[in-house]
Amino acid sequence: MLLQLKNVFKWVNSGGQRVFLLKDINLTVEEGEFISVMGPSGSGKSTLLNVIGMLDSFDEGEYRFLDEPVHTLKEKHRANLYKQYIGFVFQSYHLLDDLTVQENLEMPLLYKKVGSSERKSLVADTLDRFNIVGKKDLFPAQLSGGQQQLVGVARALISSPKLVLADEPTGNLNSKQGEEIMELFKQLNNEGVTIIQVTHSEKNATYGSRIINLLDGRKI
Repeated sequence: MLLQLKNVFKWVNSGGQRVFLLKDINLTVEEGEFISVMGPSGSGKSTLLNVIGMLDSFDEGEYRFLDEPVHTLKEKHRANLYKQYIGFVFQSYHLLDDLTVQENLEMPLLYKKVGSSERKSLVADTLDRFNIVGKKDLFPAQLSGGQQQLVGVARALISSPKLVLADEPTGNLNSKQGEEIMELFKQLNNEGVTIIQVTHSEKNATYGSRIINLLDGRKI
């Protein structure tokens, strides 16, 4: 088992009322699964992804990742787990503006303490795989939305994560690029990488082996 959420609740207090973002979520994910999370806007999809990705805390319940109790870990230990095993593809790219494409790709490898010659070759391979060699010295602001999205996906995958979390991964891509990314995810999944994607697209959801539907923070 890769991860398990048990009775997870997350809420915010608004005007003296608890507003639930996640309600009593129970979820077990085995290694090698490809899961699509669907639901209307505001149903808690991104929140769930952020909790799984350890970017968001929660108020009640338990979370185990590779048998580590995430809910009791200190911040530093959690961050190490995340950097070691999780690749995140954000809807809003989250590229570092003052770094070139090449430097953005290198970032996760530095966290993982990959040696310099191996870093160079991994970055070169990745630039090649995503057809962005010509963009390596550009800064994010010089790229189109679609290109930034490709770099974001490339950065999430470069350090061979065990788990890829993707929030609307093809949202800013044209249909051909979108299909290429989904095919790449499928290929990675065949190689044993676990993938959880949030998507509005019925078509993208069919790439997964299981669909989780959320409504008002609850699994339905």
